[in-house]
Amino acid sequence: MTGVRVLVGTRKGAFVLSSDGKRERWDVSGPHFAGWEVYHVAASPADPDRVYAAPSGGWFGQLLQRSDDGGATWTPVGNEFRYEGVPGTHQWYDGTPHPWEFARVWHLEPAPGDPDTLYAGVEDAALFRSSDGGGTWQELPGLREHGSGPLWQPGAGGMCLHTIVLDPRDPSRMHIAISAAGVFRTDDGGKTWKATNRGLRSEGIPDPDAEVGHCVHNLAMHPARPDVLYMQKHWDVMRTDDAGENWHDIGGNLPTDFGFPISVHAHEPETVYVVPITSDSHHFPPEGKLRVYRSRTGGNEWEPLTAGLPQEHCYVNVLRDAMAVDSLEDCGVYFGTTGGQVYASPDAGDTWAPIVRDLPAVLSVEVQTLP
Repeated sequence: MTGVRVLVGTRKGAFVLSSDGKRERWDVSGPHFAGWEVYHVAASPADPDRVYAAPSGGWFGQLLQRSDDGGATWTPVGNEFRYEGVPGTHQWYDGTPHPWEFARVWHLEPAPGDPDTLYAGVEDAALFRSSDGGGTWQELPGLREHGSGPLWQPGAGGMCLHTIVLDPRDPSRMHIAISAAGVFRTDDGGKTWKATNRGLRSEGIPDPDAEVGHCVHNLAMHPARPDVLYMQKHWDVMRTDDAGENWHDIGGNLPTDFGFPISVHAHEPETVYVVPITSDSHHFPPEGKLRVYRSRTGGNEWEPLTAGLPQEHCYVNVLRDAMAVDSLEDCGVYFGTTGGQVYASPDAGDTWAPIVRDLPAVLSVEVQTLP
């Protein structure tokens, strides 16, 4: 029977949650890398047994691990991330220049057609690629060579390249998002990049309509429509229908348009999910009610999904990489919270139940649909 594997990165290790196609009972494996911050765990869509993880710690710094048995055992792989010497600096909070420094890996994105090719988004914001299963890494320096680089600055969590969206139709095209710089697109495999932020507005920066400087929290795309992307921004939920050339607001009737994750239903390109939180200073659900919001119309009209979720005295957050969907016929939706709960909905969000409780704060959730 088809199964599901949920990969969870937390503040103190990684966990692998497994179930059959009914998604009623779950086996829990972990913690792997106990005590380490695991910002992201990602599976190769080209090999159901290949999984990558990015644990980091204050003592040993950033490490990378690879599993070739679905997360049961792990092997260290290449850990050298060297910037290619692009001259100049980026901008710090107070506007002063700051040298480019490597702090951590935020996001891993395996290529859809090759289990040995994957990309890594890092802090300070840069994009790396490995073609040998994580053994060696090369920066794609064209991104930092974009003329706007000196104007990039850190968001509250650091100046991170946190989202990588690969175009399944064209391997030379991808979109990335940087906090706080915005969205960039390459059409030539990373050699050159274009800022694609037209339509975004960000109060508090010198030019609210600037080409860069926007704090984008996450992007989502349905593979059947790679020119349509959805965005959760630092205030605003947005959509583009032309591969980022123009964005428009789809926040509609959401109780607040501040949040971190955004996901798209596996089979319905117009069905979108977000988890609103109160504000940029109050990182918890409005009124203490944990609600996922779903739009079946590609935005503007949203419905709250609450069945099985706590509706009083709930003050957790859901971080940018902590929501994902499976590709079973009845699309499952999953998210993890800073309170250590991982919730699953086997019916596209209509009902929810916790897979597991009391994990460390959840940083990322990814899902594999298994044959």
